[in-house]
Amino acid sequence: MNTRRVLLTTLALGAAAATWPALAQQGEIKIGEVNSYSGLPAFTEPYRKGIQLAVEEINAKGGVLGRKLNVITKDDGGKPADAVTAANELVSREEVVMIAGGFFSNIGLALADYAKQKKMFYLAGEPLTDAMVWSGGNRYTFRLRPSNYMQAAMLAEEAAKLPAKRWATIAPNYEYGQSAVKVFKEILSKKRPDIEWVGEQWPPQGKIDAGPVIQAVAAMRPEAILNVTFGPDLVKLVREGNTRGLFKDRAVVSFLTGEPEYLDPLKDETPEGWIVTGYPWYGIQTDVHNAFYKAYQAKFSDYPRLGSVVGYSLVNAAAAIIAKAGSTDTEKLIAAAEGISFSTPFGPSTFRAIDHQATMGAYVGRTTVKDGKGVMVDFEYRDGAKFLPSDDEVKKMRPQG
Repeated sequence: MNTRRVLLTTLALGAAAATWPALAQQGEIKIGEVNSYSGLPAFTEPYRKGIQLAVEEINAKGGVLGRKLNVITKDDGGKPADAVTAANELVSREEVVMIAGGFFSNIGLALADYAKQKKMFYLAGEPLTDAMVWSGGNRYTFRLRPSNYMQAAMLAEEAAKLPAKRWATIAPNYEYGQSAVKVFKEILSKKRPDIEWVGEQWPPQGKIDAGPVIQAVAAMRPEAILNVTFGPDLVKLVREGNTRGLFKDRAVVSFLTGEPEYLDPLKDETPEGWIVTGYPWYGIQTDVHNAFYKAYQAKFSDYPRLGSVVGYSLVNAAAAIIAKAGSTDTEKLIAAAEGISFSTPFGPSTFRAIDHQATMGAYVGRTTVKDGKGVMVDFEYRDGAKFLPSDDEVKKMRPQG
């Protein structure tokens, strides 16, 4: 009797075990998200809220492929090695179907390389370096935000109208800053061969000593300045520059400064008339943005930042890819993502098949102070599709495979 009971129990366990994979397939779809949460709360907290809003909206409509969507986040501490460790844990322990996120460009490149080595789909949100989709691009990596090339092209279109001929640059000394300066100089010089680049300053990211930087730039006697600093570094640069009069009667073109994450802390110290890319949430009057704004404000009792838009769009893009693939298989996700259109608060966007870069655009305008706060004025949305290189140009820059 005991032998028979053991045999029946063993058979029952075997039968149950055979059903476990099938039951697992009916569970939630997990996306693993890696970001610098501890180091960049001004961006990552609104970003996390954007993710949360999108997940709740998608699940309220039945999820994806009839399954709930779950985004599991990990902090990379601003270190590429920690980002790769986090990604590996998400894949091996949580069994996520794709990796997403990243903020710093060097971390984005590390995650892209991880995706290539592990043959894992990677949906990059914030990293802006052009290497992600061109010189260092791979078939497993897709990027959401408009890249350095795209934002540089948008800004250079306005910069070329300025009478200034002598230009200096200030940028953080890592992949993002180096890439932004390089491509802006190339694009503007083609538009204005009469321009002279008189000098560069490369402060360490997050550790700018603004006084010496300002003094060095002033000694170059530029007529215009390209700025790529952001966050606390930008606040220090602006404050010191205002005190020393660096920006008086000088044009400044600045990446990202119009984003609320970086513009809000400047308050009444916001410089007048800088040409910037950003997110003027208070002045966008489109149906799709109004719907996003109202939903975000209703849930969080706050206005969205650019991070909110990125997080929200990232999840919507991921859901659209999985739904089109009809599967969570990596190869099917890649095939579905190439050429797919998805929704964002800025309107529809598409992942180009040629380089996996999304056509999501950005707002370009000028800075000013209104009611003691920094805002963007005279802004206009620039469609990212109009500021991308041709297929032939991409083929020369991007490796195969």
